[in-house]
Amino acid sequence: MVTKVIVHQGYQISGPATHRASMPVVLNYLVAAVLLTARPSSAQDALSAVRDLYNAAAYEDALVRLNTLQRSPQARDERRAMDEYRAYCLLALGRTSEAEQAIEAVVTAAPSFHPSERDESPHVRAAFRDVRQRVLPAIIQQRYIEAKATFDRGDRAAAKVEFQQVVDLLGQEDLAAIVDKPPLSELRTLATSFRDLSAKAAPAPAPRSAPTPAAAGARATGAPRIFGLEDSSVAPPVAIRQSWAALGDVFAVRTGTIAIVIDETGAVELAAMTDPVNPVYDRLAIATAKGWRYRPATLDGAPVKFRKVILLDLKATR
Repeated sequence: MVTKVIVHQGYQISGPATHRASMPVVLNYLVAAVLLTARPSSAQDALSAVRDLYNAAAYEDALVRLNTLQRSPQARDERRAMDEYRAYCLLALGRTSEAEQAIEAVVTAAPSFHPSERDESPHVRAAFRDVRQRVLPAIIQQRYIEAKATFDRGDRAAAKVEFQQVVDLLGQEDLAAIVDKPPLSELRTLATSFRDLSAKAAPAPAPRSAPTPAAAGARATGAPRIFGLEDSSVAPPVAIRQSWAALGDVFAVRTGTIAIVIDETGAVELAAMTDPVNPVYDRLAIATAKGWRYRPATLDGAPVKFRKVILLDLKATR
């Protein structure tokens, strides 16, 4: 029996010359070898080469090319697509933990992204779905905080767009099982209300007397404004009960930050992780923060809503 050996750029495929079933494998290796020796002229060309390597089932080679491409300053605009193909290759190689990290990067950069049903297998789509269910709640909470900050700055047009993005993300099919439960159920109501308020907002009438800048801002919104440390005319809330001790009984308190909104009664109306740790830990931290109590912030003696950011720190107890 005659044996044919093909050696090309470090690949060696041997087998019977008459065994036609080996030809697809040989062709895949030949495609990979050609692609590895090609010199792409741009990040898009390099990404196309990665895509071709993936389609040729040359997953390790595609990862090598991605690692090289990642170090290129021209690849900045292709980062999301690079992480996408990194995830595909790692899943194909059975490196699930690394694949999930790549998927997290994709979802963080593009929360609405879904793999194509036509191009990707059910296994790939299921992996993306599982990661999206895990990380989207924290992403949505962060997006809401950013939208609210835009609203508080008075940029109503931009706030309307940002609140709509929050509402759209809450409508993602992957979140159907949890979207009607806290904290997402509360965010849907708040985001929808502030979106509609941003759309209807009109200039406030001229005041009869010169108010403080913070009071003027509160009237201009047409709804209770959420103040912050930047509002010097507002007396900030005073903690009555603010402790991570309950969380410390379950986990060692880790570095992170949480943003809370304290309402006019001194209760925590909304809590969201601004520096997430992990989904389980974040949920417990949010639940702990929602049990805190304060003497509310005041403006000219009247209680007002107040936003503050708190470090996760066992020493910050009261």
